[in-house]
Amino acid sequence: MSYIVDFQKVSAVGLESSPVADALAGLRANEARYFMNKYKHTFTVVPAGESQETVEYVRKILKEERNIEFAAKPLETSRFQVENIDWAFVFYEDGLEVNVLYTIDDPKKRAVGFKLSEGMEVPKELAEKFKFARQKSKLAGTIRGSFFVIKGEY
Repeated sequence: MSYIVDFQKVSAVGLESSPVADALAGLRANEARYFMNKYKHTFTVVPAGESQETVEYVRKILKEERNIEFAAKPLETSRFQVENIDWAFVFYEDGLEVNVLYTIDDPKKRAVGFKLSEGMEVPKELAEKFKFARQKSKLAGTIRGSFFVIKGEY
């Protein structure tokens, strides 16, 4: 069952099993606010068990591009297209968010982003490979993020 993410009233619905559920909910709400403000798009998530195609798509890109496989359990996903960009999100139980920005008509503008919820450790799968920048958010506190450019076709 899908869930429309409300960025006015942050809720941890669907994320309760995460040790950083409130921070992850803030991170998810931060994404919802961004997409509403920039694209007038309503950010909707689906339980990972009901959206294995999106989980597999993100897993494949991570594995093939950087040989990354996360041990954490995926809780929710979101996948949609706005303008000429295909977006895929996976929110993991440990507080990690992975997003894939895949510009349909411009292979130079394709990337995988990582965002860490406030209070979580850097996952061991990313610890030595990426540097994380900090960003403040009213909804999510301090977000640490990093990314890499996608070279292949997916």
